[in-house]
Amino acid sequence: MDISTPTFWFLIVGGLFVMMALSATLLKRLPLTTSIVYLAVGFVLGPAGFGLISLDPVEHSGLLEHFTEVAVIISLFTAGLKLRIPLNDRQWRIPVRLAFVSMTITVGLIALTGVTLLGLSLGAAILLGGMLAPTDPVLASDVQVENAFDRDRLRFSLTGEASLNDGTAFPFVMLGLGLMGLHELGDFGLRWIALDVVWSTLGGLAIGGLLGTLVGKLVLYLRSRHKEALGLDDFLALGLIAFAYGSALLLHTSGFLAVFAAGFALRRIERQTTGEDEPEKVLSSTPVSDLEQAATDPKKAPAYLVSAVLLFNEQLERIGEVTVVVVVGAMLSFSFLPAASWWFIPLLFFVIRPISVALGLLGATNSSVKRRYMSWFGIRGIGSIYYLMYAIQHGIPAGLAQQFASLTLAIVAVSIVVHGISVTPLMNAYGRIMRRSRSSSAALQEEA
Repeated sequence: MDISTPTFWFLIVGGLFVMMALSATLLKRLPLTTSIVYLAVGFVLGPAGFGLISLDPVEHSGLLEHFTEVAVIISLFTAGLKLRIPLNDRQWRIPVRLAFVSMTITVGLIALTGVTLLGLSLGAAILLGGMLAPTDPVLASDVQVENAFDRDRLRFSLTGEASLNDGTAFPFVMLGLGLMGLHELGDFGLRWIALDVVWSTLGGLAIGGLLGTLVGKLVLYLRSRHKEALGLDDFLALGLIAFAYGSALLLHTSGFLAVFAAGFALRRIERQTTGEDEPEKVLSSTPVSDLEQAATDPKKAPAYLVSAVLLFNEQLERIGEVTVVVVVGAMLSFSFLPAASWWFIPLLFFVIRPISVALGLLGATNSSVKRRYMSWFGIRGIGSIYYLMYAIQHGIPAGLAQQFASLTLAIVAVSIVVHGISVTPLMNAYGRIMRRSRSSSAALQEEA
């Protein structure tokens, strides 16, 4: 069979999807994640294997930029839907500090390493820091909240951090490009501070939150009052994601923060209506044959809407993960494993990440166990690849583009493997520690 024909690719894609569906339960019991399998498949299909996928990260940076961009915004919207804790809750303090303070420290430490050990200019070093600092919302699903009612502080903190820091990394990427003469920073950096830092962050959150609230309330009003706008919740999800992201970019704010805020706003509407009742319980009294009744019931409609949108988005997120990680695997070859990666990658995972978490959480009332887990699970992934492609498209020198592509792909691949292998045993151990802690607390309360 000719391997270049569409028939061959239908067989490859179909076989991969069926294999993953059948092996999902098995993989949960093994110290592996699906991303490791996707990476291996991509590597075999790439230049180092059969050569069926040939994508150069520099030559095809425009295509890859949009490709990874879509995967990230879908994942961020999904994360917003999963985070049900209100913003005034103290539990938000940790993820906010991780996403802003720890990420800033990470950028600084990477930039320092870039200048002193990699021989980069200050602008290029800050750009590298901005690309590699954010943790990943797509590949970190195994350490994120399992559902909207998951109140575990570790999972919530890692989910919140990954949801926010793709957007908060943007100012540093623009600062690096500006110092390289590829972006306007203004006199004394005032334009960068006003537009790329303050307006981009606050504007993106405000635009997404506003659009998510308006669209959500409009749909619920039409359904509960007029029995209109029923069905096609998948179109609603895609439309809100695109509308929030496009509006944010049009107004020169962070599209990543906007789509997260839009998803979070939809969840907020549901929380205000159903309170502490889980959407599944709210909908449990509705027969499957009468879902229209739930969609139009004023008390059940928000729970029905959010559940339907979340289910659709989780499926999209999985498809995006498969596609992007296979492509990442295909781009890996021996030419993309630079000598610098052998010391820089351990430095990033074992030194820079733990230091940034420790400094960012100074004074926080978190257990040492949770802090160690947060230090380890700084998973790098698709967000870093997006910013890499974004920088290449903005005209960084060809030699620097190749160096950054090599280093970033190596870091993402190693992160997928080492974090993927460690996530199951470590999270199982964490579960046992938390159960023992709760048992001890319960016993002390009984004695008191």
